[in-house]
Amino acid sequence: MASGEVILHTKGLGKYFHQPVSFKVLDDISFEAYRGEFLTLVGKSGSGKSTLLYCLSTMDTTYEGELFIAGEKITGKKADDLAALRNSSIGFVFQFHYLLPEFTCLKNVMIPALKLGKYHYREIEERAYAKLEALGLKDQALKQTSKLSGGQQQRVSIARALINDPAIIMCDEPTGNLDSKNTGIVFDMFMQIAHDSGQTIIAVTHDNDFAQASDRTIELADGKIISHDKIFGSSDFRPR
Repeated sequence: MASGEVILHTKGLGKYFHQPVSFKVLDDISFEAYRGEFLTLVGKSGSGKSTLLYCLSTMDTTYEGELFIAGEKITGKKADDLAALRNSSIGFVFQFHYLLPEFTCLKNVMIPALKLGKYHYREIEERAYAKLEALGLKDQALKQTSKLSGGQQQRVSIARALINDPAIIMCDEPTGNLDSKNTGIVFDMFMQIAHDSGQTIIAVTHDNDFAQASDRTIELADGKIISHDKIFGSSDFRPR
């Protein structure tokens, strides 16, 4: 469970879109996320939750207010520094897995670690095998990702997100393309990652069952937080 240590927080985050006309898509967003927490962001389409996730991920820096990760102010940092932060401290899981189809599962998982350059090649390979084994895919390691099922591909993308042991894993509709069985598998993985490894999961989702079984939800509407720190914490999630 969450340790009580704040791993990410925002102060008065705001953002405008200017096409076709100017409007405020995020309005005074302030909240905290904790180490080892499985946090979901919910709200109707257009509520601002995905825009918020991309600001939190540092991939979008055109916002008002301040973002802090692990006690360090991230707002205003240079692009190269943000890229280094993302590669070392933030993992990403999207609705679409964005794997390289001509590469094996193993090589896809290794790519972020090879880019980080913290470990020798053999150690990166061993770490990638370990992540795939933890996700039940070690026997598929040398298979091209194009040969896998959708659920297997999403698990490979999760292994890739975990390869550098990031403090935070950010997910945008991670089960949006999965059936109920694979949704349950992914949910259980996220819960284990958060509670056993102390990594923080921040996931945007439209799946109410998925959200209600997470540790906590934050609900947005019209770019504002309307339900803050709603705690569910059910451990018996079973997707329909």
